[in-house]
Amino acid sequence: MNLARADQIAKAVLYEGYLLYPYRPSSVKNRQRWNFGVVYPPAYSDAQGGDETTSMRIECLICGDAGVVFQGKLRFLHLQTRSSSQSQTQTASSLPDGWQEAVERDVCLPACSLDKLLGHVSHTFSFPARIQDDTDDRAGEVERVVRRQETVSGTVGVSVERAGKDLFKISIHVHNTSVLAGSPADRDAALMQSLVSTHLILGVEGGEFASLLEPPPELQELATRCQNVGAWPVLVGEPGQRDTLLASPIILYDYPQIAPESPGDLFDGTEIDEILSLRIMTLTDEEKREIRQSDDRARQILERTDAMPAEQFMKLHGVVRGMRPLKEDTP
Repeated sequence: MNLARADQIAKAVLYEGYLLYPYRPSSVKNRQRWNFGVVYPPAYSDAQGGDETTSMRIECLICGDAGVVFQGKLRFLHLQTRSSSQSQTQTASSLPDGWQEAVERDVCLPACSLDKLLGHVSHTFSFPARIQDDTDDRAGEVERVVRRQETVSGTVGVSVERAGKDLFKISIHVHNTSVLAGSPADRDAALMQSLVSTHLILGVEGGEFASLLEPPPELQELATRCQNVGAWPVLVGEPGQRDTLLASPIILYDYPQIAPESPGDLFDGTEIDEILSLRIMTLTDEEKREIRQSDDRARQILERTDAMPAEQFMKLHGVVRGMRPLKEDTP
């Protein structure tokens, strides 16, 4: 697998929507996050009349013989609440009690040849509840911090079937099986036991994936019959490579890439760095203090933007990737 490129893109997907500018807890746009790739516990979905998803389904085509080796990785954010000893005396701009942070989780699917995956194989995973009590030094103020996580459990099912000569269809089903510790009607409680920003990185050795966006003519009909719910697989790596797929909960094209002009992770995509940087520059000193107290990743964004030299900022102001002539009308 082309893990270097896949991981770079997956990291951007993982934190898409993690923080929305202007990057502070009191911002209206930060009051409801985690809109991408959320796989909820079944009890919460039932309480919402089944409108919230509890699973994700990915299907794709693999070209090669039965000896092709398949491997995969499920990735998501496991939320945790952060409360501090100052929560009783906070000002309106201080960190709210129960501010949600996130921990990255990986569930690795062992490498296995396709002939051994014919039929159905199921993998279970569970990350237990925990309470972490420590101290943080934020903006020169030492405070006692308690971080809490609830149990997140699930299954990853892998099914392989022959679709033709040297052609296989692989289906992956991700299910959240967490038993809710809180009220089934409470979204914040449900998010603590949800898979957030859920996506998969898939790879093969000795074969290749077929593009579902631009399949070869002989595979178009089979490609259209692949059912993908909650995520869409695209090829990643250098153009022409077909050994790695990213199943993303946000719309991407084959061979996505991070803009080389981007100075770092802004966690809102890679194509609006300039406007996000400008918004950060308009924040008041009090708003910036709030950012520094709220979240390590938000603080990194602030410090990176504040330290950005003018010449680096100007590089964000539009780049022509390529030009092609307009199609001339024929008489």
